[in-house]
Amino acid sequence: MNLLSIFLQAPAQGGNSSMMLIMMGVMFVGFYFLMIRPQMRKQKQEKNFQETLKVGTRVVLTSGLHGRIAQIQDDGFVIETLSGKLKFEKAAVSREFTEARFGDKAKAAEKAEDKKEIETDKK
Repeated sequence: MNLLSIFLQAPAQGGNSSMMLIMMGVMFVGFYFLMIRPQMRKQKQEKNFQETLKVGTRVVLTSGLHGRIAQIQDDGFVIETLSGKLKFEKAAVSREFTEARFGDKAKAAEKAEDKKEIETDKK
């Protein structure tokens, strides 16, 4: 017998259709929990990260460009680099690269800046 004809033969039983529907449902639920839900969570974290960025924050863009946020605009950021100021879309700021590069340093720097602001306000 030809191998192709073996694979193309349909089973004669009628009870297989309900089992097939159950398997497809299980596959859909599996895809939801393994692929769709983690992607939605990642998108939400990325959006929150982009909304919490402030002027003076050091960031890394998806293109690999390092810089400091000089201005925040409705449609993007003005990033100050060693070569000057450049405007980028908000989506160009990479959360993973920024946290990997400046994660603990950025938090410590922000705390130091906040402390200086409090001290200058007291004087």
